[in-house]
Amino acid sequence: MTTNSHAYRAALIHSIADPAKVGTEASYEYFEDGLLIVRDGKVQAAGDAQALLADLPPGTPVTEYENALLCPGFIDTHIHYPQTGMIASYGEQLLDWLNNYTFPTEQHFSDPEHAGKVADIFLDELTRNGTTTALVFGTVHPESVDAFFSKAEQRNLRMIAGKVMMDRNAPDYLTDTAQSSYEDSKALIERWHGKGRLHYAVTPRFAPTSSDEQLTMAGQLLKEYPDLYMHTHLSENKQEIEWVKELFPERSGYLDVYDHHELLGKRSVFAHGVHLCDSECQRLAETESAIAFCPTSNLFLGSGLFDLPKLEAENVKVGLGTDVGAGTSFSILQTLNEAYKIMQLQGEKLNPFKSLYLATLGGAEALCLEDKIGSFATGNEADFVVLDYNSTPLMEYRMQQASSIEERLFVMMMLGDDRAIRETFAMGNSVYRR
Repeated sequence: MTTNSHAYRAALIHSIADPAKVGTEASYEYFEDGLLIVRDGKVQAAGDAQALLADLPPGTPVTEYENALLCPGFIDTHIHYPQTGMIASYGEQLLDWLNNYTFPTEQHFSDPEHAGKVADIFLDELTRNGTTTALVFGTVHPESVDAFFSKAEQRNLRMIAGKVMMDRNAPDYLTDTAQSSYEDSKALIERWHGKGRLHYAVTPRFAPTSSDEQLTMAGQLLKEYPDLYMHTHLSENKQEIEWVKELFPERSGYLDVYDHHELLGKRSVFAHGVHLCDSECQRLAETESAIAFCPTSNLFLGSGLFDLPKLEAENVKVGLGTDVGAGTSFSILQTLNEAYKIMQLQGEKLNPFKSLYLATLGGAEALCLEDKIGSFATGNEADFVVLDYNSTPLMEYRMQQASSIEERLFVMMMLGDDRAIRETFAMGNSVYRR
């Protein structure tokens, strides 16, 4: 009997709510002997293997994984694909780093062949690290976005990306104009937004590199296409914040620059938000805008320590971002390792179930995609990862000492990296196998 269903058996965990809102115990479901049933690329059921196997249609293949944990695919809410080749560039803070490393690297992405080659390497790294959805910066060149979406479409990955809008305070070889950025973005939106699993994000790089006219055009695009995303940077570095004040003296603060141009909303994601005041947090919450917490890049560039409890208290949506190339790893596990340390430096704890939430369902909620990805809810797309408890000799030995799923999760997040990813699935199809 032929069937288009497939079942996967191992320990299984997924987030069902934010621990900050419902408490730790009510925030997740865990099955020591779990079963995930996938049909036509969607989750048909997830739960206790013994209970679900009884009703499994005859002939349904069952793949069993030993010493493994099934969880939803990781979601990266802020990353730059053109910066793949300049990850680990030495010695600068944000503004010098942009001028000395980022801009020279990005100039090559007017070449579609180069852009396609880097997009392949980038998507290979994402899936090798268990990431199945990302919110991605291109460059100012439309070719960079065409190349990225074309490669993501071939792999049937749910990806969000956009062309950088940047008409000032950058090298001539990387600037557009307010009008050309609007026209180029519009053409890309018509070509790619909503095609398969792809979405478009209006992407002004950050306030200092866009004129008022260009930010107005960005807002115009969001009015014309209400289901677009908006993706930019906010309050990453103190020097940057002072620069914004000089460039926009009529605005009350950094966030107000974007707010004035109507760029806040439920699909707006602002990377970093390290130095936000109370009123900015409240405004983000009011508009249902989200922040991408980028621990490895905040530490690498010396930007500061992200105050997660403050944003939780204000009810601001928060996802997790690797922010490659200022971020130093494509691995969401390694990113959670750094996030834990950032909390420790502020006298706070990051519970492993909160970490799981940030990496999966929290990212989905930040992107308004929780009805499609981020958990094993019935009908969701079957994007998932198989984590290997024995991926390294140290991990294997440490796991033998672990007595609970909470401890095993924490060990995975502290010691895990790309080696811990045994297999990655997108829409029920294996897109990476170690």
